[in-house]
Amino acid sequence: MPQIEIYTWTFCPYCVRAKALLDDKELTYTEYVIDGDEEAREAMSRRTGGRRSLPQIFIDGRHLGGCSELYALERAGTLDVMLTP
Repeated sequence: MPQIEIYTWTFCPYCVRAKALLDDKELTYTEYVIDGDEEAREAMSRRTGGRRSLPQIFIDGRHLGGCSELYALERAGTLDVMLTP
C-alpha cells in the first residue's frame, strides 16, 4: 500500500472533501493537522515547492497538489493506478 500524507486544517472544507475521497476508497493516510502552526506550514511549503494552500497531498513522497488535483486524478482514473502497488 502506498504511503499517503495529507496536510490539513480542521475546518477547511477542501481538506474535509479530500479526506472524504480517501476515506471512501478505504485508504490509510497520515494526516498532519497544522491549524495555526506556522512552523509546520513552512515545512509543508518547503515540500510543495512554495505552495501554502491546504490541503497538500503526497503519495510515496510525491507531491500531488491539493483537493482539486486529487479529484482530477480520480475523474481521469489515474488515482487508482497511482495507488496500485
